[in-house]
Amino acid sequence: MELEIIKKSILEIRGKKVMLDMDLAKLYEVETRVLKQAVRRNRERFPEDFMLTLDQSEIQNLVSQNVIPTINHFGGALPFAFTEQGIAMLSSVLKSKTAIQINISIMRAFVMIRQFALTYQELNEKLLALEKKHNQKFTDIDQVLNYLIKKDQQLTQQTARKQVGYKK
Repeated sequence: MELEIIKKSILEIRGKKVMLDMDLAKLYEVETRVLKQAVRRNRERFPEDFMLTLDQSEIQNLVSQNVIPTINHFGGALPFAFTEQGIAMLSSVLKSKTAIQINISIMRAFVMIRQFALTYQELNEKLLALEKKHNQKFTDIDQVLNYLIKKDQQLTQQTARKQVGYKK
């Protein structure tokens, strides 16, 4: 259950997989302001590739995608978005047992997402090779499976047929 909640909290912003400060605060069971305070006190631990501060257009985009209900949800402060490395760094800033356990779960969720992306990429490459081999464009996985099943059934039927004609 916890892993599903984490996976749903991972967003893509500026081409990076990130989690918002408010989602992390909930998971760590601390107030968002406490998390932000800890980060501000240790700013040198959070370079730009570890943490982003969202701008107004990115916040508007999150509202329009229903990721957050309203802009007021942030209470006037610009939210922080943490990359995987930034989240790992949070465990050194928030030193509770809960933070450590949640960090482990978050790292596992990021690994699962990476593995899914690799699997998807491999499937996509195989699909493209199949399309090229059979000179046919497939729009979805059902069409591919149906094509392969029909092809196999047709081959089986052809080999099982009684041969007609002259025999040598």
